[in-house]
Amino acid sequence: MDWCHYRFHSRWDLDAAPAAVFAALANGDDYPRWWPQVREVRRIDERSGAARFRSLVPYDLRVTVSEARQDPADGVLEIGFSGDLEGWARWTVLPHGTGTRALFAQEVVARKPLLRRLALLGRPVFRANHALMMCSGRRGLRAHLAARPAGPASPPSGGHTV
Repeated sequence: MDWCHYRFHSRWDLDAAPAAVFAALANGDDYPRWWPQVREVRRIDERSGAARFRSLVPYDLRVTVSEARQDPADGVLEIGFSGDLEGWARWTVLPHGTGTRALFAQEVVARKPLLRRLALLGRPVFRANHALMMCSGRRGLRAHLAARPAGPASPPSGGHTV
């Protein structure tokens, strides 16, 4: 087993229209406004950017993200990672009841030397850290969506997700 390899899954049920959720998730530039652990996002070009994350564990992760897929018809947003994490992340946005279910999947390999050195003993802590980050992100997105004016939203063109 590669102790530096991680797979994460999360499900966010949200009280907003799928188009509004897709638009918010597609706009990576806004993540630091609603997701506290996304500390910084800097656009490189129309399809890529740099991001810095930090949750409860006191270390920053720095990654370059590249848009791999942005498909509003299928509700799919996918990015590739390089840097402290290498791999991919995907959002799938689906209608669910009167709102939306956003499914998150991620597969990464930790490349940051500290994470690699602590991989065996730190793995449960790193997984818990990620779970806390996702819970905080869900709360932040709910508040962000509730603060937006009601009505149909269309996804931005040329955005990138973080």
